[in-house]
Amino acid sequence: MTTNELVVLVDDEGRQVGTAAKASVHTAETPLHLGFSCYLFDDAGRVLLTRRALNKKTWPGVWTNSFCGHPGPGEDPADAVVRRAAEELGVDLDAPTCILPDFRYRAVAADGTVENELCPVFWARTGAPIRPVADETMDVRWVDWPELRAAADLPWAISPWAVEQVPLLEAAGLPDALAR
Repeated sequence: MTTNELVVLVDDEGRQVGTAAKASVHTAETPLHLGFSCYLFDDAGRVLLTRRALNKKTWPGVWTNSFCGHPGPGEDPADAVVRRAAEELGVDLDAPTCILPDFRYRAVAADGTVENELCPVFWARTGAPIRPVADETMDVRWVDWPELRAAADLPWAISPWAVEQVPLLEAAGLPDALAR
């Protein structure tokens, strides 16, 4: 991970309109930018939830999906997923699958910081051990899908993006696909 990481700014149609420093882009007036979320499943069909490190600028200490991040300029989102899996969880992934390519959300944290992302949602499987990086992830937990679904019904229990994503993933058939 570099200290001068850039995020890709986009317009309402998802076209790149510039870049901004990740370290300073999240404010009370965060511009729309590219992100991604990933839900990581083990061989038993459980999904990994992570608790964001306390030093994170947005939603510190909050439980969320397995990991998330931002593709860099010119970086394919699936490649960014693979990169962030290694950076946050110490896991090598092959071929993450994009299941919600057009997901977009805007959320305001209690301190006024805004997330404003065009955020494709991916899923992947792993049998590898999770080795969370302390600056990114303070806790991990493998849960069955119904536990995650129950958490999504409690918006204070997980991140606002996960609250929105979980029902959409369910509607897209992800839990059923994993059972096969």
